[in-house]
Amino acid sequence: MRTPRTVAVVAHQRKTLDGGLDELRRRISDEGVDRLLWHEVPKSRKAPKPLRKAIKAGVDLLIVWGGDGMVQRALDTLASVKGGSKIPLAVIPAGTGNLLAHNLDIPISLADSVHVAFHGRRRRIDLGTLDGEHFGVMAGVGFDGAMISDADRKLKDRLGKLAYVWTGLRHLDGEPARAKITIDGTKWFDEEASCVLIGNVSRISGGIKAFDDAKPDDGWLDVGVATAQGALEWARALGTMAVGRSDHSPFVRTTRARKIEVKLDAPMPYELDGGGRSSTRRFSAAVVPGAVKVCVPAGG
Repeated sequence: MRTPRTVAVVAHQRKTLDGGLDELRRRISDEGVDRLLWHEVPKSRKAPKPLRKAIKAGVDLLIVWGGDGMVQRALDTLASVKGGSKIPLAVIPAGTGNLLAHNLDIPISLADSVHVAFHGRRRRIDLGTLDGEHFGVMAGVGFDGAMISDADRKLKDRLGKLAYVWTGLRHLDGEPARAKITIDGTKWFDEEASCVLIGNVSRISGGIKAFDDAKPDDGWLDVGVATAQGALEWARALGTMAVGRSDHSPFVRTTRARKIEVKLDAPMPYELDGGGRSSTRRFSAAVVPGAVKVCVPAGG
């Protein structure tokens, strides 16, 4: 594989990893690139503009530095902008959860993730869309969405991954909503649910393996519904996920789909790839097969 000659970096200024952005610039220069386009943003929602500039410039490699929010914005932009799907995305996992990196075995190390960017394999993966916005890991509504929404940036800066545990405990007794779920045009679920999760990969927040057989390039989205209510039932459900298959829990149902329609009888907060969004009563999700190219370890 030839060395990328034109490289763009879009970096979240507040995120840190090892020697920081100065080390990232040095390691990229050591690879002998001809042109380096450098953009720093104060928050992930400011990333799409420089991402679009990088795509328009026709770069050979796009490097994104940050957490799950930055990665999700990059995936969404690459999949939405003409020509974006041809540009390989390299993830430098400088966030709290680093969900996509963990699922693709991208090392949580600056030196090693830069090596993957320049010398790893280019793997084409699927994405999901939820009401027009792309995600690479998961979309969740209910308990999962409330937990993510509460774990804001300040709390994650102080507690790291424990922020999700803390906020999760606060929502164990949250009110469920009746969910009507249609899978590829067929009615599948019509009961009370405390969480609906749509996954493109197997592992979710906290390293929990929610979908045992999910793969990011199989052309499917995995769908899970949790009916657990209260601390005891949630402890049993999460315990089963931790030591066995999630679909063996009496409080979890799973299936696969290419298109999902969800209707709720009460608004519930939702999230995409660990980023909180507003509450909703209904949404549509679908798989986009082979939507983007991501740099992964040579054996990944």
